[in-house]
Amino acid sequence: MGDLSEDTPLSRLLTVMARLRDPDTGCPWDVAQTFGSIAPYTIEEAYEVADACETGDMAALRDELGDLLFQVVFHARMAEEQGAFAFADVATAIADKMERRHPHVFGDHPNRNDHAQWEAIKASERAGKTDPSALAGVAGALPALMRAEKLQKRAARTGFDWPDPQGALDKIHEELAEVAAATNEAERTDEIGDLLFAVVNYARKLGIEPEAALRGANAKFERRFRHAEQAGGDGFVGLPLDAKEALWQAAKRA
Repeated sequence: MGDLSEDTPLSRLLTVMARLRDPDTGCPWDVAQTFGSIAPYTIEEAYEVADACETGDMAALRDELGDLLFQVVFHARMAEEQGAFAFADVATAIADKMERRHPHVFGDHPNRNDHAQWEAIKASERAGKTDPSALAGVAGALPALMRAEKLQKRAARTGFDWPDPQGALDKIHEELAEVAAATNEAERTDEIGDLLFAVVNYARKLGIEPEAALRGANAKFERRFRHAEQAGGDGFVGLPLDAKEALWQAAKRA
């Protein structure tokens, strides 16, 4: 396995991680962690990076990227302790992959915008794995909205897709009708899932990232609700619904 022996900020971070995981002199909390226990923190840090990107706070982005990098180092250290791989192997593998998938940059391929070749290379990589499906590798732990979009994009690469957005929009109306026709909780749950999947598909056809759109809607709702809540004062909870709606409309205008 490779290692990083140069005196660099990255090698310092790897040393810090090794010290934290030392079973005799390290931090008990860090020593006790496993891949499973750390995974939720990894996901959380990735979202905090995304939040810093959205707000444009470069100082926060620097800090959050550091936190995310620490998660990568943490996982790599635990793998190294098991004799599986080390951080240098992770870095080497991703560098090799990027060079392999960009022959138009690192090789002699003349077309610098050949997306078809990128897809062909990825397909050949999947063919050599146990699961050769176009859907292979779409992580099950992704947020459901994001995973739906990725599954749809993978399927679309095989030609399994609506030819235009109208087909996806018609599917939303169809699924909405099926939600309304559902007669029990199990049916409603199933149909609501289909409806959400259809909405993600329509967003994809319009070139809109559904995860980003929903984050924006969440932020908008929170902003307006806080405004209405503050305007209603201590008695907001006890106000009748029409009064709350009036405050909500005022918040929208504001």
